[in-house]
Amino acid sequence: MLRKLLLFLLLLPFQAAYTQTSMLTNFPEGYTPEEVGKRLANRFLGGKHALHAGKWISYPETFNWNGALRFAALTGDTALVRKLEARFEPLFTTEKHLLPIKNHVDLNMFGSLPLELYLQTKNVRYLELGLPYADTQWQVPENAKPEEKEWARKGYSWQTRLWIDDMYMITIVQTQAFRVTGEQKYLDRAAKEMVMYLNELQRENGLFYHAPDVPFYWGRGNGWMAAGMAELLRSLPRNHKDRPRILKGYRTMMKSLKAYQTPGGMWNQLIDEPTWWAETSGSAMFTFAMITGVKHGWLNTKEYAPVARNAWMALVPYIDKNGAVSEVCVGTNKKNDKQYYFDRPRRTGDYHGQAPYLWCTAALLEKVAK
Repeated sequence: MLRKLLLFLLLLPFQAAYTQTSMLTNFPEGYTPEEVGKRLANRFLGGKHALHAGKWISYPETFNWNGALRFAALTGDTALVRKLEARFEPLFTTEKHLLPIKNHVDLNMFGSLPLELYLQTKNVRYLELGLPYADTQWQVPENAKPEEKEWARKGYSWQTRLWIDDMYMITIVQTQAFRVTGEQKYLDRAAKEMVMYLNELQRENGLFYHAPDVPFYWGRGNGWMAAGMAELLRSLPRNHKDRPRILKGYRTMMKSLKAYQTPGGMWNQLIDEPTWWAETSGSAMFTFAMITGVKHGWLNTKEYAPVARNAWMALVPYIDKNGAVSEVCVGTNKKNDKQYYFDRPRRTGDYHGQAPYLWCTAALLEKVAK
């Protein structure tokens, strides 16, 4: 009896660790990342283009596409990869006019998509199309405004504007450029920019105002920061000079998000407003960032795996039978008006919400060696 008790006590820590880890692997039917990802990716294949200003492939569509590609790669679904490639092919020919111009963070981030396709297919056409979107973020055009030239003079992107949205838009295309080329300059650019945004915009509670002149903790805006830091940290070497600052900002944010998670597992349209409506796109971005942090060892598994699991279990029921996510805040410019954020319309199937759900499926499926 005594031997059994000692064995039990010895195994207890390992059993607890297994239980916490399994919180991000063992899901009931209908909630597995394989099932959810397939539904969302198939919906994207049948969807129409979502255009920026009615002219160019928009960033929400780009991120949805990226999420579907990453999901396909992690599940070994080569047929899905081919279908996603086939959807892209007209952008070389009949839909070439839909390729975004390279003069704004919301447009340059499109480059992350052909770079993801290059990562998966090694087709050089994708590299040649995608890389200029990363390069031109640091190439100042002749007609740049004085403030844009000043940002460039300090070593930042001339597209800097100090909106928290930027820290996914800039980060993802620069990080993708590093992943495909191995050139340190791309990673250094993203890290330098991220540190500056952290220093300028992160508040003491770990969250972020939408912009310096808009003192509200908007959900999806903070989601862009959370996801951007997670993506950057995935590629940033442990000895990179900016990693400690970025990791500190990330962990401070995650601690605050844990505190603000609603009893239902979600986060609200304004994070610190407990009576406001739960918003899916921001909640999914936070969930993606937490899953990634737990799996990479940046966050304590015992403390954060339950938070991430509760969020995922809360998010999945917002997907309808057609694979469309509901309660998605529409595209939102900054405005120093609290009521403006509460009154934002909510849509079902908006790519702003579909994309981060796909990121979550990829994060849940990813195998990480810590």
